[in-house]
Amino acid sequence: MDGPDDIDPRRSNKAPDEILIPELPRSRIKLHHLRYFVAAVEHGSFRKAGRALDIEESAISRRIRDMEDELGASLFQRHAGGVRLTIAGERFLGPARKALRHIDTGASDVAAVGRSEEGHVRVGVFSSLASGFLFDLLRQFGRLHPNVRVDPVEGNPAEHVAAVRTLTLDVAFITGTKTWDGCETEHLWCERVFVVLPDDHPLADKAEIGWPDLAAERFIVSDVAPGQEVHNFLVAHLSDLGSHPDIQSQHVGRDNMLSLVAVGRGITLTSEATIVAKFPGIIYRELTGEVLPFSMVWSTRNDNPACRRLLSLARTLGHTPRASHQPA
Repeated sequence: MDGPDDIDPRRSNKAPDEILIPELPRSRIKLHHLRYFVAAVEHGSFRKAGRALDIEESAISRRIRDMEDELGASLFQRHAGGVRLTIAGERFLGPARKALRHIDTGASDVAAVGRSEEGHVRVGVFSSLASGFLFDLLRQFGRLHPNVRVDPVEGNPAEHVAAVRTLTLDVAFITGTKTWDGCETEHLWCERVFVVLPDDHPLADKAEIGWPDLAAERFIVSDVAPGQEVHNFLVAHLSDLGSHPDIQSQHVGRDNMLSLVAVGRGITLTSEATIVAKFPGIIYRELTGEVLPFSMVWSTRNDNPACRRLLSLARTLGHTPRASHQPA
């Protein structure tokens, strides 16, 4: 039972409007002291507060008295039926509740980030987001973690890997299975390669196309990603046939590149993820036997919880059988 308060010369006997809680730059008041204090106020008794918190009444009483000693003022008037606030206690109640709210809110926010309920992930992308693995990955991640912001960044593999090393990007999804110094690499999926042709091109009637069919063709590629990778891919394969490929670089993005194909300025290559996008005047034909491996690259120094969730989901999807897209 709560007993009467003893007279303590350290506690003020001033008039209520003169009582001030001193500044305590090195206060020994702990978070649980505040919780005990607020619980005692809400329940009107140390005994009831202890029951609510599953703490011994004596522990509540001792901690509150320790806090009163620290503050130099009585917070409660003790009586046979329980406790009630002093003027000093009334003044302390508001800041105590505010402090607990801030701590609880902060803890909830941090826990939410740790569970990836909130956060920010910067993702380097090389393949199209129109369909395929990356489309499925970002869609599912968005459904699982709707409050995590995902920023896709386009670029070539070398740029992306450099950004991953400096933690400017959290993860990059790039072509190939090459290992990169200072990074982890994991192969996740493959995409078929398609030739993009004008719909009136002589090769349009073929269901599949091989490299010998392309030896005399003029190709166009963009001077931005993935243009250089397409250029290198063409040179590597067509040179094996003994031909010097005719490749022209254009300062355009994907849509205008397809328009140039449609008007007959040349043909190009694309990956499987892009072929679901319909575009007037062009058709897609599979390049027989060619697939592009794709990998994710990340830094082990990256401690972003949302990134770890994305990596985990990517691995799960990478081990899930996937249906191929059919050419337009």
